[in-house]
Parts: sequence; structure tokens; C-alpha cells
Amino acid sequence: MPASTALSAASAHDGEHARGVRGVRVTWNYTLGSIVFFYIVLNAVVILNMLAIFGASRSPVDALLVALSLIAAAAQIRGCWFLRTERGRGIPSTLWVIALVAPAAAVWVIGLFRPEVGFLAAVPLWMAVCVAAPLFSRRRLWSLLAGGLAISIAQPFIAAIILGSPVSAGVTGDFWLVIFYSLLLPLMVLSGLWWWDVVVTLDRLRTSAAALAVAEERLRFASDLHDIQGHHLQVIALKSELAERMLAIDPEAAREHIHETRMIAKQAMEETRSLVAGYREVELGDELENAREVLTAAGAACELVVGTMPAQADARRVLGLVVREATTNILRHSEATQVSIHLNATDAENTLVISNDAVQTGVSSSGTPGSGLAGLRDRVAALEGELVAAVDPSGERFELSVRIPVRAGAKA
Repeated sequence: MPASTALSAASAHDGEHARGVRGVRVTWNYTLGSIVFFYIVLNAVVILNMLAIFGASRSPVDALLVALSLIAAAAQIRGCWFLRTERGRGIPSTLWVIALVAPAAAVWVIGLFRPEVGFLAAVPLWMAVCVAAPLFSRRRLWSLLAGGLAISIAQPFIAAIILGSPVSAGVTGDFWLVIFYSLLLPLMVLSGLWWWDVVVTLDRLRTSAAALAVAEERLRFASDLHDIQGHHLQVIALKSELAERMLAIDPEAAREHIHETRMIAKQAMEETRSLVAGYREVELGDELENAREVLTAAGAACELVVGTMPAQADARRVLGLVVREATTNILRHSEATQVSIHLNATDAENTLVISNDAVQTGVSSSGTPGSGLAGLRDRVAALEGELVAAVDPSGERFELSVRIPVRAGAKA
């Protein structure tokens, strides 16, 4: 990674973490909502048909079936929340095993003696199995689904044997709808959870990439510090040893070595300060590439378009600082998914335009949070240029533009 990126890399990690938490939460809410909606629809079809049967028979047994189906539906819908926290651990407690299985199993058993209910009596137990199976290991998951499917299919046949005649379908027009939704239920649950796992894995990888960028920058800083301090300290040690040896035989030469040692120590201090403060000269091209790497690691699609690089060193230096500050602001103050960086130089002026979406609420149309750009405005103005930061009229994109004229006799 190019130099002078500690702040940007750290901000990338912080911004990535915040975006990752929000993105994972939204994805889980969508996944959970889809599964819960599916359970509500299928339970509603079953319970409404049972209510219709009870309305025709007024039998206390049918009323009991409706009540048990409602309890089973409530337990199944609440059990959907365990799909995030308890997967691979099993059902969290014996009480929840009873809540999920007992009402549905009771409907299954009572339905054996109520031919009017038909195969509807098997559906609640199948739904309970579909929400409980993903809580167990993969091997047990498939065993539970296979067992639940076999028991559900067997229910109307066992009822027919007990009653001595074929059982009713139990529905007035929703037979194939219930069959279709029942068969689709495990696919819906497992595919939703698979998608959730993919999102979690990608989020972890993206977070790791941002953390790796920070680690790489720290290693780069440590390497630079070692180069500065190691070289100078070695020379200081040699010069000091030489001065100590010559002090008795040639005081003037020893004094000269001591003076050189002091100057080397002073130079080491200045270079260390420059390194820590981030004021060492950095190529504009490095800053542009670093911005693209850091923004991409943070999850934003970054478009980098570079025409002609500025010829003047002072313009390149200031534009490099602008790129660095803009990158930091995007990571800190937005949830950008699209960023564009355009740089070009002509015979008349140097132009840099950086824009991003997902503008943070509260950013005014004339600026951006923080005071970093204020100092950059002064630097740009010192080169007779102009820095403009503004939100577009739609309020959806933030744009930072810098124009620095090419001055005759400027340092190249």
C-alpha cells in the first residue's frame, strides 16, 4: 500500500465495521421477515380451513384442533428467531421443544380420528420440523427433515386405516396450494439461511480486508521508522565510538566527530517528526491508488479516471492532500457505495473532482463535516486555485472539486 495512509486505513476499518453491522442487520431482518411471512401465510391457510370445518361441525374436538393449531403457529413463528442465534446448538431448552412439538403432534394425533380435517392435521408438525431442523447439525438436519416428511405423508394413510375409509382432503380449494407451500417450506428456510451465511461470510472477509489494510499500513510505518532510526542510530554509535577513541590523541578530530554525531541526531529527529506527522513527500499517483484500494476495501465501487498528471510539484502535493482528506471524509461521514475520482491537467489548469453517493443526513449544501477541508482551501488558495465542496440539488451525491491554474515559472 502506498505511503501516508494510516488515517485513511484506520478510518476505512471503522467505516467498514459500521457499514458491516448495518448491512448484516438489514440482511437478517429481510431473511427473518421472509421466513416469518411464509409461516404466517401457510399457518393462516391451515387455520382458516380448520375454522371452516369447526363452523360446519361445531364439534369441541374441532375447536381444540383450531386452538392447538394457533398455539403451534405462535411457537413456530417465535422459533424463527432462533435460526440466527442457536443454529448448530439445537433447540435452546426443553420448554421450547415442548412448545414446538407438543401442539403440532397433538394436532397430528387428533387428526387421525377426524376425517373431515384430512391431511391438514399433518401440516403443523411438518412446519415445526422445518423450523427446528436447521437448529441442529447438518447430518441431523437432513435426518429430521426426512423423518418429518415421512411422518407427515403417513398421517392421512394411518387415518384411513384407523377409520376404515379414505380421509377428506380437508380443504375446499386450497389443497394444491397447501401441498405446494408445504413442500416449498424447507427450501425457503434453507435457501434463506444459506443466503444469510453468504452475507455473513462476505462481511467477515470485507472486515478482514479492511483490518489487513490497517495492518499493512502499520507495517509500512514500522518499516519506514526502522529505516530512519536504524540507519541514523548505527551511524551515531560508530561516530561516538570513533570520537571516544580519538579524544585523547586528536581532540580536534574527536570534536568534529561529536559535531557530526549531533547533526545526525538532529536529522534523525526531524525525519522522525516528518514521518509521524505524515509530511513526507508523497506522489499524487500513490494517493490516488491508495484511495481506490481503501474505498474498495470498505465496500464502495471506486471509479478512478486519470488523464494527464499535473506537471507542477506543488500542485501534485496539494492535490494529494485533497485526495487523502476526501477519502477520509467519505469513510467517516457517509455510507458510500459509489465513488468517482477524476483527475486531469491541461495547459491552463489542473482539475480534480471527487464525488460519492449516500450523503450523510445533515451535511449542508455548502460543505462537509469536519475542518480538514478548511485547511486545504487555504493551501489551494495559496496556489491561486479554488476548492468547492457541495451536495447536488437532489441531495443524493456529494462532490468535491479542485481547480488549480498552471502558473508560469511554477516549480516542476
